[in-house]
Amino acid sequence: MIAVENLVCAFGDTVALDEISVTIEDGSFVVLTGPNGSGKTTLVRHFNGLLEPDSGSVTVDGHDVVAEPVAVRTSVGMVFQQPRDQFVASTVAADVAFGPENLGLDREEIDRRVQRALDAVNLAEQRDARIDSLSGGEQARLAIAGALAMEPAYLVLDEPFASLDEPARRSVLDRLCDLHERETGVIVVTHDLRGVLAPADRLLGMADGEIVVDTPAQEASRALEDLDVYLPPASEW
Repeated sequence: MIAVENLVCAFGDTVALDEISVTIEDGSFVVLTGPNGSGKTTLVRHFNGLLEPDSGSVTVDGHDVVAEPVAVRTSVGMVFQQPRDQFVASTVAADVAFGPENLGLDREEIDRRVQRALDAVNLAEQRDARIDSLSGGEQARLAIAGALAMEPAYLVLDEPFASLDEPARRSVLDRLCDLHERETGVIVVTHDLRGVLAPADRLLGMADGEIVVDTPAQEASRALEDLDVYLPPASEW
């Protein structure tokens, strides 16, 4: 469980997160939405210690993000809006292996994790391909594979559909649904709610540094009426 208690984060005189308290249960699929500047990215960057609270606390399975960052980052995988910002190698398999190698795992375990992660995102046949030869959708899936190779309990994705065409977007979403079915916790930060509400368990909506909507995803049509985000027709959920 990710537990956030009375979390405050400020940048200078600007309060980005204002006394937020929320829990994310194991294995859940959560959609986090809200207008630009509402605090979504700032919140999830606290989930694995990329940012530290000014006050309050964040724990992951009982581990404090400030006191135990290594344990937390092993449990929470992050995928950022621009996948290429995460790549550290020139080929697919080498990039996915980077994280497990830095855990000091033996070669057999690294190879097992790489293969499993590539299988999960349907990139196993491109393990030797150069990353710069991949399409945008394939690069997005590779970024997910890199996070999965760490075998996290939770996968956090910040605007994973940005700049993807519809087939690539659908492919990434299918992979997220598969992971959820395998009991990986999935947290998706997105303005683009097409396709994500149907598989989601829960919708969180933010505005002005606060969580103002917390509802089952299937009730989003009513919950988002007063929030400045686009809600697609139910046929596009």
